[in-house]
Amino acid sequence: MVARETDGGIVLAREEVGDDFLGTGEVTIKVHYSSANYKDGLAITPRGGVVRNYPIVPGIDLTGEVIASEVDDFAPGDLVIAHGYDLGVSRNGGFAEYSKVPAEWVVRLDGLSTRDAATIGTAGFTAALSVRALLDHGLTPDDGAVLVTGATGGVGSVAIDILSGLGFEVIASTGKTDAGELLAELGANEVIGRLPLDPDAKPRPLNKASWAAAVDSVGGASLAHVLSAIGYGGAVAASGLTGGAELPATVLPFILRGVSLLGIDSVFLPIEKRRELWTQLGKDPRPQHLSTIESFTPITEVGSVLQSIKDGTHSGRTVIGVAGEF
Repeated sequence: MVARETDGGIVLAREEVGDDFLGTGEVTIKVHYSSANYKDGLAITPRGGVVRNYPIVPGIDLTGEVIASEVDDFAPGDLVIAHGYDLGVSRNGGFAEYSKVPAEWVVRLDGLSTRDAATIGTAGFTAALSVRALLDHGLTPDDGAVLVTGATGGVGSVAIDILSGLGFEVIASTGKTDAGELLAELGANEVIGRLPLDPDAKPRPLNKASWAAAVDSVGGASLAHVLSAIGYGGAVAASGLTGGAELPATVLPFILRGVSLLGIDSVFLPIEKRRELWTQLGKDPRPQHLSTIESFTPITEVGSVLQSIKDGTHSGRTVIGVAGEF
């Protein structure tokens, strides 16, 4: 599926291309699955701000089987995942039958099928990275409830699953009023609305301390509100900006309550740390409800999924079937 820039915008369409179109890379992968992410939606949005040059094959993550390798670290038959770095941004990504990827971007799967790894994908990995950051900060279940914003999204849903599996009390925040049953199944103890609950109210620098920590994928006014309501010594792992890039907050949560804002980046995370966390995801803290949050779409219909992401109507994780689906 190639995205091309036209006078009317960006057109995503099925094309047959030569091997040279794929570019260079030491590892050639037969793609089994990709997944649908917010960044992929931006890739087919005029002035979306993520793609540097068109034409490009979108897809910021992919899973599949190695069919050729120029390095000793990988061999034909290895099941692998690659995500982040420049995939689907300045290098052709996962929406194709085959992909050539630099060896230093590739992770061998251990304990996960290619489909499960695609269900986790970039968003789920970001969720796991967020939870890891909170644990490294010293957070334990005894500290109190953990808030998850954007709870029905890819980051939020996997974060709830992992946190619940680790024994945390989880509060899920979402603007989708019909999502309560799903979020409870994932492990949420309570479901609340989108924050701040009263968007017209004057923001307060400090609110009542309500949560020990939070996983935030929304940003903007929501993140500012969350910071104001974190308890003493707590932390917020922030990874997204669907609610805006501005942060209308004050320093008071940081200097009066010792709150920490932990920035989460899964794009350029060094490969050794990336491989270590994927190995853990195949064991512990492995998400327990992947089938609950997963939906499947063949690659030829990926455009409609990306549109739903841009429209804000998408929930969970959509696995994009590639092998045999063109």
